[in-house]
Amino acid sequence: MSNRLLFVTQEMEPFTVLSEISSVVRQLAPAMKDKGMDIRILMPRFGTINERRHKLHEVVRLSGMNIIVDDDDYPLIIKVATLAPYRLQIYFLDNEEFFKRKSIFVDDDEKAFDDNADRMVFFCKGVLETLKKFGWAPDIIHCHGWMTSLIPMYLQKVYQNEPIFQDSKIIYSAYEHELDDAFNEKFTSKATINELSSDDLSDFITDGKVDLNKGAITFSDSVIVGSEELADFVKDNADDKVVLDYQQEEQLIDAYLGLYKSLLQTEEEESE
Repeated sequence: MSNRLLFVTQEMEPFTVLSEISSVVRQLAPAMKDKGMDIRILMPRFGTINERRHKLHEVVRLSGMNIIVDDDDYPLIIKVATLAPYRLQIYFLDNEEFFKRKSIFVDDDEKAFDDNADRMVFFCKGVLETLKKFGWAPDIIHCHGWMTSLIPMYLQKVYQNEPIFQDSKIIYSAYEHELDDAFNEKFTSKATINELSSDDLSDFITDGKVDLNKGAITFSDSVIVGSEELADFVKDNADDKVVLDYQQEEQLIDAYLGLYKSLLQTEEEESE
């Protein structure tokens, strides 16, 4: 059976192009499928994505769940598109209140949206609930970008007893971003799902400020330096975790494949 590799990303060419994340995921997914891996990709369905051009359509069997954020229920709609010619399935998590707007993280005045924390919680919890409904157990979950940063912690503290995630290894790619400062003191209360408390999110706070990359690094099995400027930050916070240094485009595929194989081998050894 092929190894199952899940990419969770806030962006990907050609659907959303904001930063280097979009091109990295666009390169990795087809390349890893060519290497024989079973690939799935989950990302937000931002309002900037043209559904007609990219031929998105709703997956009724996966839609219909409600995701609780800060004690409010929000319907989760799942849509899918195929990345030709690779026959890769990209699943889009959609909600009219969070993602319909025609800008992504900031408004026309370049001010971060007040509900970015709510949108992140909705997306991260929605990803994990969608996977449960899939019944598709990933060997590796590779998270790209700050909007995915709660997933490693949720997997370790909320979904740790779910059979579908029992053997999943978590990789977090840390990219430079400027949105931490827009998250206020309500962040920890919004991000506390199920039986979590604000104390469970203490690793996401540094000197009283939200630090999404640091929190995600803490709960991941392995960390990738996605932005060259973060090399020292990642190494200072990764402790004894496996860290993959920043990779230039020409080395990216081989380096990431090597990391995936290393984690898969570790997983096999642990199961023996």
